[in-house]
Amino acid sequence: MSSTALSVNHVSHAFGERKALDDVSFGIGAGDFTVLLGLNGAGKTTLFALVTGLYHSRGGSIAVYGADLKGQYLKALAKIGAVFQQSTLDLDLSIEQNMFYHASLHGMAKSVAAPRITAELERIGLNDRRKDRARDLSGGQRRRVELARALIHEPTLLLLDEPTVGLDIESRQFLLDHVRKLCAERGMAVLWATHLIDEADENSKVVVLHKGKVLAAGKAPEVIGAAGEATLRGAFDKLVGSAPAGKGKPQ
Repeated sequence: MSSTALSVNHVSHAFGERKALDDVSFGIGAGDFTVLLGLNGAGKTTLFALVTGLYHSRGGSIAVYGADLKGQYLKALAKIGAVFQQSTLDLDLSIEQNMFYHASLHGMAKSVAAPRITAELERIGLNDRRKDRARDLSGGQRRRVELARALIHEPTLLLLDEPTVGLDIESRQFLLDHVRKLCAERGMAVLWATHLIDEADENSKVVVLHKGKVLAAGKAPEVIGAAGEATLRGAFDKLVGSAPAGKGKPQ
């Protein structure tokens, strides 16, 4: 199996006349925690939709551990776990019903899925609430369940699109710590998309995406040094310039 978890090569995508991604290229190694950093509207969600097969790229190629999405679609997707920006839980189902349904989509027998579900719910501290309906959980708890659900089929690449939006400080930190621990313990590659600069630390790889283009990619200290700045915030501001009106700047 390739040591490159995700390879994005010269990928472009447009919606009519609007170009959402323009010749985007970068790679993620197995076990890397990579932060895809960009303002709202940078193209992060479009990129995630392409990597997960929701959209098909008009140009370029995407491969997951060497499996090309165009030629080996199912093999590539089997290696991916995803948490999308908008919640995809069925609020009228219980936690465990949501998770068993996800397992069935991956062709997992209930006998195989059951212990994995228990283990993941234990890790996020919600196994005692597995019979509760999803709508009875807080926003932070729902995010934890979505993360646990994404791990049932034991993916080797985890994608998270703005996973902490709308969460309180404690819930944000729990998700960050939990995912970083997964990276360290399981050798899982992670692509964490965010507009929040403080969600990247000095050990993170950073890909700066702005208006559909990759402006920088590398370890955080490398990106900072190449920009001639002292902090990642300073490097980001220098790379993208002033934020367009209405877009907001990373916090």
